[in-house]
Amino acid sequence: MNAASGSVQLGIGPLAAADVIAVARHDAVVRLAEEARTEVRRTRAVIEALAGDAEPHYGVSTGFGALATTHIPADRRAALQASLIRSHAAGSGPEVEREVVRALMLLRCSTLATGRTGVRESTVDGNLALINAGITPVVHEYGSLGCSGDLAPLAHCALALTGEGLVRDRSGQVRPAAEALAEAGIAPIMLAEKEGLALINGTDGMLGMLLLAIDDLRSLITISDVTAAMSVEGLLGTDHVFAADLHALRPHPGQAASAANLRLIMADSEIRASHQVEDCPRVQDAYSLRCAPQVAGAARDTVDHAAVVAGWELAAAIDNPVITLDDRVESNGNFHGAPIAYQLDFLAIVAADLASIAERRTDRFLDRARNHGLPPFLADDPGVDSGLMIAQYTQAAIVSELKRLAAPASVDSIPSSAMQEDHVSMGWSAGRKLRRSIDGLRRVLAIELITAARGLRLRAPLRPGPATAAAISVLEGAGVAGPGPDRWLSPEIETAVRVIKDGSLRTAVESVTGPLR
Repeated sequence: MNAASGSVQLGIGPLAAADVIAVARHDAVVRLAEEARTEVRRTRAVIEALAGDAEPHYGVSTGFGALATTHIPADRRAALQASLIRSHAAGSGPEVEREVVRALMLLRCSTLATGRTGVRESTVDGNLALINAGITPVVHEYGSLGCSGDLAPLAHCALALTGEGLVRDRSGQVRPAAEALAEAGIAPIMLAEKEGLALINGTDGMLGMLLLAIDDLRSLITISDVTAAMSVEGLLGTDHVFAADLHALRPHPGQAASAANLRLIMADSEIRASHQVEDCPRVQDAYSLRCAPQVAGAARDTVDHAAVVAGWELAAAIDNPVITLDDRVESNGNFHGAPIAYQLDFLAIVAADLASIAERRTDRFLDRARNHGLPPFLADDPGVDSGLMIAQYTQAAIVSELKRLAAPASVDSIPSSAMQEDHVSMGWSAGRKLRRSIDGLRRVLAIELITAARGLRLRAPLRPGPATAAAISVLEGAGVAGPGPDRWLSPEIETAVRVIKDGSLRTAVESVTGPLR
């Protein structure tokens, strides 16, 4: 990506993950490189040469799926492509988020740009015009089995390209596609041989959700180090267990990174210094405090593995049939979503476990038998006030939900298309539930942040470390008050979610610690 111009260029090589994020979340403009145009034109000629061939070619002169043995006469092949898109745009349920649809569209364009699909140059340009005009097809929650590609989601995008169906314009209004395209000066595309198939036979929705999840989780894992450090400090725990030489004995890179973050965040704390004495009665902290780097570290390493797999997928050109580098047109199974589905399921486990350990730290703050001198539930007047009692209930409800969402989607398979497609990945479903998991994790960390901040304030006159003080300052500056009588908590929780999501919490902490890992 050209950071100065906010643009992304599609060539015949792989996209970078950062380019997908830039387009999906920040509306970067997408351009097609000349090398890609040349290859797209060249391989389109390969498909056009097959159009009059007496031998059947899947998706060019045949039907699809279980109808692949049905020969389609030349004068019906344009209708074949249009029928494919209309019939496959069969999604149902809630609308999918704009950033997911934009990622999906970009990733499909990336494959089209490789020349391996045989589409026309004008079809690639039409797709890019939709993205750059901020036109987002309405895609629904249900419809993809994660095999033969994300068929229904991609078909809704292709339908919009032909001027049919519904879209959201740049302002977010739902409009007929034909109307939005006309206003943007985009001519609808009439699909030619194989193009309908090429527009829908990819794993782009799954991959888009994986890339977005990796971006989110990398941020949230670092935030989990911040909230863990605040909890350890506020619960009078020790930072000795985060020493670098201890973590070198178990050389997982993510664990070492997390321990390093914890040391930086807890540095120079008066609260920590107050009980760093020989007669301190606590020999060992509870696991939720002491083992924070092991859990967050394993999460980091799992996300890094998912990023490796995502990188392989970004280098892929997925279609069926596909045009090989020596111009053979070959059927294949590269549209199967298993490689992506497994990663999406792994990451749902990561989200659930990070949330689980954070909730346990919160619960310790609220129990006067375990919080080392703080009032029960951190209430101002216990009995009259309930403090943060029900905030922990909210955490517990979310964590329970995340544990259910951690059950893998990819172990399921329901045959389709008259048993032709008899094993599918359910990767789209894995991506959908992972997005809910990430939102839940962010909310659990927000409640730990509020709880730890209140607990640290209640240790006055002892002062927290500079980094945790910076975190508290951001929270209170955004409107989350310190200790005091009971008040309406829901808006404060949403505020804490916001300062995590918009990066202001991390920025404040890093202004003291320097860059966290």
